[in-house]
Amino acid sequence: MIREVVVTTINERGEPHIAPLGIIEERDGWVIAPFRPSTTLDNLVSVPFAVVNYIDDARIFAGLVTGRRDWPLELGASGWPPRLAAALAHAELRVVEVEDHKERPRFHCKIERSENHAPFQGLNRAANAVLEGAILITRLRLLPREKIDAEIAYLKIAIDKTAGPAEREAWEWLIEARDKFYR
Repeated sequence: MIREVVVTTINERGEPHIAPLGIIEERDGWVIAPFRPSTTLDNLVSVPFAVVNYIDDARIFAGLVTGRRDWPLELGASGWPPRLAAALAHAELRVVEVEDHKERPRFHCKIERSENHAPFQGLNRAANAVLEGAILITRLRLLPREKIDAEIAYLKIAIDKTAGPAEREAWEWLIEARDKFYR
């Protein structure tokens, strides 16, 4: 199973990095498999800890893939990388094994601690559409435009029917990024 989350890591200077990633479920932990090159990869190599942020704010996923990287962070008492202030819950991970690969090394992580911060209040189809749209935006260079446009058109149905202001704002960011790429 892959869970779409936001991962925070830090470099050797303690500077945080926020990235949307699909992490892979594994027995008693998660596998983080960032592509080469990436800041997340560099950070995990130099500081083998990460925080997984479980969120329901679609703007964060859309924002991160469209260059909006300034999301409030909070430091935890344990000294781990910071978590997103908007996280409903977070898990602190320690890298216990690295499986090298030329494209996507796999960082096998053990959950050291997890904490809940706010209640999950249900699913929103528009938020899911934004998440899927954000994933499409990361693949603009990989997929044919016809596929991107067809997927966006289908996802827009959920936006039109179920989006609140946050999902509409996030959707606008994604469409803006797509249009800019194709100009």
